[in-house]
Amino acid sequence: MATQTTAERARKPRRDERRVVSNIVRGSIGNLIEWYDWYAYTAFSVYFASVFFPSGDQTAQLLNTAAVFAVGFLMRPIGGWILGRYADRRGRRAALTLSVTLMAAGSLIVALTPSYGSIGVAAPVLLVTARLLQGLSVGGEYSTSATYMSEVASPGRRGYYSSFQYVTLIAGQLTALGLQIVLQQVLSPAQMESWGWRIAFVVGAAGAVVVLWLRRGMDESESFERAASEGEEEKSGPARGSLRLLLSYPRQCLVVVGLTMGGTLFFYTYTTYLQKFMVNTSGIAKPTAAWINFFALLVFVVLQPVMGLLSDRVGRRPLLIAFGVLGTVVVVPSLTLLSHTSDPVYAFLLMVGPLAVSSLYTSISAVVKAELFPTSIRALGVGLPYALTVAVFGGTAEYVALWFKNAGHENWYFYYVTACVLISLLVYIRMRETSDGSPLDEGVSGSRG
Repeated sequence: MATQTTAERARKPRRDERRVVSNIVRGSIGNLIEWYDWYAYTAFSVYFASVFFPSGDQTAQLLNTAAVFAVGFLMRPIGGWILGRYADRRGRRAALTLSVTLMAAGSLIVALTPSYGSIGVAAPVLLVTARLLQGLSVGGEYSTSATYMSEVASPGRRGYYSSFQYVTLIAGQLTALGLQIVLQQVLSPAQMESWGWRIAFVVGAAGAVVVLWLRRGMDESESFERAASEGEEEKSGPARGSLRLLLSYPRQCLVVVGLTMGGTLFFYTYTTYLQKFMVNTSGIAKPTAAWINFFALLVFVVLQPVMGLLSDRVGRRPLLIAFGVLGTVVVVPSLTLLSHTSDPVYAFLLMVGPLAVSSLYTSISAVVKAELFPTSIRALGVGLPYALTVAVFGGTAEYVALWFKNAGHENWYFYYVTACVLISLLVYIRMRETSDGSPLDEGVSGSRG
């Protein structure tokens, strides 16, 4: 009997770990489809810019699509608030299912909307509507998936498991780029600009159906179930997931804003905007720019779990400080050199180097935010201040960059990114370490105030 008990005890951690992996995989695949849909817009905008807007020069049309991209980001704080509140009250799984449904609806609208030439101003109106839905979805997806992955991860391995949020986030972008490359090989440029780009959005909507089925089999987070059954706050206190409760954690909210500002602007500069930069500034052909982005992002994906595992060994704060220092130094020279080259290999190196720097931030950004808040307010605490910051800095990255270019001062954008990373570096230096290797609810680093 004693032998059986010992064997059962030995098997239980393996079973638990397998269940953790299963939940992480199910959550991650859904995250991949969400971000594929989000990035398909920017990957294919070089083709559909002329479809939804009146004729004009390339920079003007890209400015229009970048403006719509920014509008989608304005919905992310609302999504972070609504779905974060929903996740803190009704559960992480329910919120994740709702978010992917909204994303599918947005993708379907983009896929089916006629051109400006056919329906006039209704075309950009429908495009904006679709991006508003997708912005609402992504705002809730980020906060809820970051919270879920952090809560279901094994103690001492939260950095590693949580890094898969950005693995799948970037994989979503890679999938969009990969499909773009395939379509470029089988369709002519005229076909791509006429109807080929619509395939990407049909694929995204179809993928969401698969995700809905997968997420039905996810376990609810034990942290949420425990908080819901025990009642973390007194009945007379603020409700779970309420803004009133969130406002009792002002320091944590400000830390989220400060650590996100430079990291998100740097990330969007070297991912979503750089493909347009290569085409519009460096003069690199669209298919070549797509290949450069694909291989650079592939390297970026591999670095995420490596950096996440490193953070479990040395802590989150050292990695953030390293990102702040290197990010401040690398922006101006890398973008200046890239603007003067059309060599694909050189362009790849100038992209992959900064992306390696960015991985010091992206691999752990989600878990750092989750470790700042208790269960009762974690999804909203991660989602709302983060989404507000991303809307202001990440969502406007392309528009600000193109605005500077249109004004004849493109290099001013390089210094703008550098300044924002420097401000975040000051936050990293002053913030406390968030991880102590304990279970998440025991290891939350900050108290209220």
